[in-house]
Amino acid sequence: MSVNDPLGDMLTRIRNAQMRGKSTVKTPASKLRAWVLDVLAAEGYIRGYETKTCEKGLPELEISLKYFEGAPVIRELKRVSTPGRRVYASVKEIPTVRQGLGISIVSTPKGVMTDAAARTANVGGEVLCTVF
Repeated sequence: MSVNDPLGDMLTRIRNAQMRGKSTVKTPASKLRAWVLDVLAAEGYIRGYETKTCEKGLPELEISLKYFEGAPVIRELKRVSTPGRRVYASVKEIPTVRQGLGISIVSTPKGVMTDAAARTANVGGEVLCTVF
């Protein structure tokens, strides 16, 4: 089975696991997925993640989800840029999420970062997803 949108697949796995109240979720490893998880962990949306090896010998990421008083910390996780419709934004056009309560994750020439970090670094890029 091939996945056309690996990042979208990971975000869906996180959403599904949170709906079921799971503490961890596994997803195949990739650099982009790890970079997005770094941002989510730094912003306090997940506990963290670690790289493990699955039965087939392929690397996979085990994500530790975070809950507050029984409710998932991530209330909304949306893919913005898809393989069929890429969404790019200049530094002035980077969207704010819920008047700054959420974050946009942006892939810039200086790495994957939050919307606020991209504005500070004065770089635009591909808007990967929004988190609230």
